[in-house]
Parts: sequence; C-alpha cells; structure tokens
Amino acid sequence: MPVDHRPLAIFLMGPTASGKTALACGLSERFALDLVSVDSALVYRGMDIGTAKPDAATLARYPHALIDIRDPGQPYSAADFRADALPVMRQISARGRVPLLVGGTGLYFRALQQGLSDLPEADPAIRARLSAEAEQVGWPALHVRLAQQDPAAAARIGCNDAQRLQRALEVIELTGRPLSELQRGGATGHFPWRVLKLALLPEDRRVLHERIALRFDIMLAAGFLDEVRALRAHGDLHAELPAIRAVGYRQAWEHLDGLTDPAEFRDKAIFATRQLAKRQITWLRSDYGARLFDPDRPGLAARVADAVQLFLGGRDQSA
Repeated sequence: MPVDHRPLAIFLMGPTASGKTALACGLSERFALDLVSVDSALVYRGMDIGTAKPDAATLARYPHALIDIRDPGQPYSAADFRADALPVMRQISARGRVPLLVGGTGLYFRALQQGLSDLPEADPAIRARLSAEAEQVGWPALHVRLAQQDPAAAARIGCNDAQRLQRALEVIELTGRPLSELQRGGATGHFPWRVLKLALLPEDRRVLHERIALRFDIMLAAGFLDEVRALRAHGDLHAELPAIRAVGYRQAWEHLDGLTDPAEFRDKAIFATRQLAKRQITWLRSDYGARLFDPDRPGLAARVADAVQLFLGGRDQSA
C-alpha cells in the first residue's frame, strides 16, 4: 500500500457552545498543533462578547490565526476565508507543525477542503432591492419564492436565514440558473492535506440549549449591549451587513432600535442561537467522514486526544 506523504491537518467542528475552543487549546498543549479559527464572526474586530471570542489572555497563550482580521463594515466570504486559510496552513506545515482548524462555520470548512463553485460576485443593487423587499413582506416570503425557483437550495436554507436567502436569489437573478445547479457544476481549488475530522455532537439537545441560554446571560452581564452600542457609534454600520447579521448582534441591533423589549430581545437571541446550533448539527450529521464525540460524556478530552495521537502517528508531539 503506498505511503501517503501529504501533510496532516485536523478539523475540530461542532455547534455553538459545545466547548470547541477549550478542547482545541487543550490539544495544542499536548501536540504540535497551531490553531486556526473557522468562524464567520470571529474574523471581526470589536465583536468580542457576543461572539464568545477567546479573551486576550487565552489568545496570548493559545494564538488563533484568522481572528480579528476585518472591521465589521467589511464583508467576509467563504472565498475570503479559503484565500486566507490556505497560506496560513502552508506556513504551519512548513514549520513542521499541524494546523488544527477549529470552529462552527460549516460553509468555510467545506469551501476550504472542496473548493468553491464559480459563482458571480455580489451585486449591491440586487442585494439592496431584496433587502427592501424583505422588509416589506418578510424573509419567509422570499424563501417561498426560492423554493419555487430552486427547491434544493431552499431545502437547506432556513426561512429566516437572510444572508443565504439573499445570495441564492441574487445568483438566480444574475445567472438565470439555480444556485444548487451551479454548485454542482464543480468546485475549483486543490486541498493537499490529509485530514482528521473531529465533530462535537451533543446527544442531548436540551443540555446544549441550557448552555446556550446560560452563555447568553453571561454575555449580557459582561456588557454585550454596550459592545453593540459601540458598534452603532461607528456610524458606518447597518443591520444588513454580514457582521451585524451574526446571531445575537442582529437581535441586539433590533432591540437598540426600539423594536423589542429586554425580555423579548433575550428570548429572540437565544432562540436564534438554538436555531444556528440546529443547522450546525444537521450539517455535521451529513459529514460521514467525521469522528463524532458527545461533548457531555465524561472523558471527552482523553478520547479526542487518543484519536489525534493515532492520527499523528501514535506519539505525543508537544513542543
């Protein structure tokens, strides 16, 4: 059997609030791993509390690449992530270490490993029109339209997932073809690493829901609304930017606009976070190449470390 000489990489995936960061930091203590964030919200500077971004002390001890690389007014896409992540991974491999990519943004993991379809660039005029229409009739109504034009895309996009709904409808207008058809047309890009995929998948969803609610209350106590007020004070940010659409921030923005009272804001933010976790879990279950671990079972760190050690060649590689 031929020897596989490709460099190694590890994906540590899981829904929000499943404990990925703590586990990744622990693994980097034991093995020669360098951390790379795979999170569409952690890329933004000034969005710390609501994203559960590792604090300064944690990042100083366990540096993560691709955190705090954009201002909130700058859109960031899966293509941007792939363009940023590949050279970082090459640098890590060149140092004789192994990149450990940790996060919950499934689209970024897929784009990185499988490449990207040849899709048109965003059209600001179409996006503005779709957003204005959604304000009038609601995103669920636009989801009904997408279901008629591209059933496959509608089946995997939630009826309130504004960013993905907007993109799917935009692509149809720009190309006259369904997004799902274009995505099947073939991805571009080569991924030369041999990957171990690890996924944290809670068996008891209720425990995850309790953690999500507790974490959000901790965020509120830590000054999450003040953080969003500071973002609003920039003057150049608005509710339709990808950064402000992030779970929690969107609901906080609406609350500060006077659209919800404190209790309703909290309930909506927690519900949106649970829906995000549900979508992440659905995506993880569809990735049949991933090793699944229940984060709530005792001995998680040891079980994951055993899988990593076997993948790396049966030995610790701590620096």
